[in-house]
Amino acid sequence: MSTVFYEPFYNFDRFFEHAFSPFAHATITSQQLERRNAIVLRTFKPRMDLHEDSEKNVVSATFELPGVKKDDVRLEIQDGFLTVSAETKSSTEHGESGYALRERRFGNFSRTLRLPKGVKDEEIKAAMADGVLAITFSRISFNQESKKITIA
Repeated sequence: MSTVFYEPFYNFDRFFEHAFSPFAHATITSQQLERRNAIVLRTFKPRMDLHEDSEKNVVSATFELPGVKKDDVRLEIQDGFLTVSAETKSSTEHGESGYALRERRFGNFSRTLRLPKGVKDEEIKAAMADGVLAITFSRISFNQESKKITIA
C-alpha cells in the first residue's frame, strides 16, 4: 500500500498570482519574497518513498533533498520517531535585486516518521548521494505462531 501526501495549499499563492498577473513577480520586493518563502516553507516537506521488504524484515525510507549538502542534514530519533531535517541557504552571488523570478526555497524544513516497534537505534543506517538520502533499518517480526496456554 502506498501513502501519497496531498498538500492542497502547496502552490496556492503562486497559482493565484500567475492567474491574475503573470508579470507581478517582476516588482516584488525582497520583503514580499521572504514572506512568501516563509509561507511555502511552513508547508514544505521533502518527498519520501517508504518501502518494506517483508521477507528480509527491512524498511527503507528514501528522501529527495536536491541541492542539500550532507553536512546540512540532521537525523534525530526521539520517542520512536525519526526526524529528518535540513537547511538550505540562499545563494549570495547575485544579491537581492534583479530577480525576475525566484522559485527556489531557502530555509529549514523537516519530515518525521514513526519507527516500528522493536527498531534499535544502532541498527539505523543512513547514506546520501546525489541529493537522495537513504535510511534503512531492520524490523522485528512479530508474526509468531500462536501458542496454546492451559488454564490451571
